[in-house]
Amino acid sequence: MRVPVRIPMRVPVRVSVRGPMRPALSVWGRWTAGFLAFPIAGLVGRAAAGPVDDVMSALVGGGVAGAVIGAGQALVSSGRLSLPRWSVATATGGGLGLLLGAALVGYRTDLGSLAVMGAVEGVLLGVAQACALPRTARLPWLWAAAMPLLWATGWTVTTLAGVGVDVRFTVFGATGALTFSALSGVLLHGLLPPTVTDRAAGSDSLREVDA
Repeated sequence: MRVPVRIPMRVPVRVSVRGPMRPALSVWGRWTAGFLAFPIAGLVGRAAAGPVDDVMSALVGGGVAGAVIGAGQALVSSGRLSLPRWSVATATGGGLGLLLGAALVGYRTDLGSLAVMGAVEGVLLGVAQACALPRTARLPWLWAAAMPLLWATGWTVTTLAGVGVDVRFTVFGATGALTFSALSGVLLHGLLPPTVTDRAAGSDSLREVDA
């Protein structure tokens, strides 16, 4: 009598293996590296308008520096920010903000005055940049609300680091820029949606295993 023998079959089964939702550290790191645009912007702004000691030098110097900073930030934003929109917004907010902030403190360069100047500039800069965020950004008003504090922090850190702020640069130095970029990078990553590349990295990968 024949006895049926069962032979196990190898059946491929597709299982879902979830990868990382977003390469958050990489995105934050690129944004933080954008702090290098700030000292460059300071030099370009000073070359274009001289020291910030009157209305015109503040407006022109702040605008030129803002354009350089905005372009640098857009380039390291992992495709989240529009280069022309962000550059124009940062130039506009930076120029008008520095004009008002510097005039309000009488172009003084002590720690308290620079912190106030930074906060005032941050108000206009934050509003302008919030308007330039993508439509899909979550709670863009948070960016506008954070900029006065972050911009004032940049000037405060630069001053405490012993940088010669009495020469009246258009923007804070590298130490303040690094602090600003590191903090704002965390906020920006939370507000902006993932790009196509991020979605691909964060999507479920399907692998075949034998069952």
